[in-house]
Amino acid sequence: MQLSHGGVTSPTGAPVARWSVEQVLALAPDAASRKAGTRLGSAGPWSGTGCDATGAVWGLCKGSGSTPYRTVVDTTGPAYACSCPSRKFPCKHALGLLLLRASDDAAFRPAEPADWVETWLAGRRARAAQKGGSSAAGGDGARGPVDTDAARKRAERRAERVTGGAQELEQRLGDLLRGGLAATDRSGYGLWEETAARMVDAQAPGLAARVRELGAITGSGAGWPVRLLEECALLHLLNTAWLGRDRLPDPLAATVRTRVGLPMSAEGPPVRDHWLVLTQYDTPDGKIVTRRIWLYGRGSGRTALLLSFGAAGRSPDRALPVGATIDAELTPYPGGGQLRAELGEQFGATAAAGPPPGIAAAAAPAVYGNALREDPWLEAWPVTLRDVIPVPSKDGWQLADAYAGAHAGAHAGAHADAKADSTADEPADGPADARTGSALPIAPAALSRPGLWKLVALSGGGPVTVFGELGHRGFDPFAAWDPGEREEGGGTTGGSLVQLV
Repeated sequence: MQLSHGGVTSPTGAPVARWSVEQVLALAPDAASRKAGTRLGSAGPWSGTGCDATGAVWGLCKGSGSTPYRTVVDTTGPAYACSCPSRKFPCKHALGLLLLRASDDAAFRPAEPADWVETWLAGRRARAAQKGGSSAAGGDGARGPVDTDAARKRAERRAERVTGGAQELEQRLGDLLRGGLAATDRSGYGLWEETAARMVDAQAPGLAARVRELGAITGSGAGWPVRLLEECALLHLLNTAWLGRDRLPDPLAATVRTRVGLPMSAEGPPVRDHWLVLTQYDTPDGKIVTRRIWLYGRGSGRTALLLSFGAAGRSPDRALPVGATIDAELTPYPGGGQLRAELGEQFGATAAAGPPPGIAAAAAPAVYGNALREDPWLEAWPVTLRDVIPVPSKDGWQLADAYAGAHAGAHAGAHADAKADSTADEPADGPADARTGSALPIAPAALSRPGLWKLVALSGGGPVTVFGELGHRGFDPFAAWDPGEREEGGGTTGGSLVQLV
């Protein structure tokens, strides 16, 4: 992460983040834009470049015509504007401008914005002020008063349809179990798709998605009947929870509503904090692309998840520079754990200040277990592991507590069969983690990603701090910090952030 320490400052007085090349390329909406933007990441096609204390950068890019393209980026948003006809955001010119900024800071001198830049920035400030005023005045006043009775009746009608769908699904699960799970692979995927379509008709997209996942299990390899039974049990639990939601505690009832697919809104008081951007990655979900951004609040100690969506093949518009810290307000969504949040007003971006405080690998399963009490359908939970070492195992890789990892590495090869018992002979008067140092398997999904080798190279056999998600399939690493300097207690401070997805 490159940052302009000293030099220009944001309106809040904090240093303005200068994104790294990796962070800029992560913003590209597709591979073609990434390639085209890279070609424009040198000083050759650019003139009139500049930056200001608010985080805006701008420049003129020579194109095929006689008039250069005017490009400006507000890095605190981020937000982009360009006079080119491209409908992609950011366009290749915005990517090229940011890549030039990342690789050649001397090309951007602090200056007063050009007239066309100032016009765009003033428009953004005016829209932000108008949005804030509307919120303070009670929101969408121009739309007139909300018909609460009509909204309540619509919600009740939908709840009735979801209840009918859950009851029908219970009957189908009962028929499935009575007929025997081992025979379901002969029914083909049509049975599952037809059941999922019934859940869509019942306006329960969450139930529909879980039914479709059941259909994929039969072709997932050896042992699939056991996995199918586990997922059927979770689906039965969700149906039962919905049918008895009136007897559940409010947070768990909100979780159940979310899991069946009812829309929820962010509510409650916003939390203003300095949020460290831990990682950002996209996953295809059917006809849309889902972007997940994980944040950690320095003051609150909370971990938060921002979700945004884009059309298939297109990255969502929202993007934040990984490794930077933003001063912003977040409003949590209801439900167990309250991880998901809505990004509110931003007050600027500042320099990163190292990783969050982490825990040992030995303590991580208990954290995940506690989260399951709040949300039994939880696939994984965000965890920061401190002082762990990636080491190979029989079935792939694992993250071991520093003592266990060093011990396993020393006994690899000829002593591989004895690794499981290696900690039993250690002195009983050492630190607890050293005596009982354990390891977490790295999730299968991460084993084929190049990020695993980034992590191994970053560690070099030594302890590192790693952020990721821990679930029943193992630990999926998303970001890591270089070892940094050693602390007196034997830990590490952690240096710059490296994204692994």
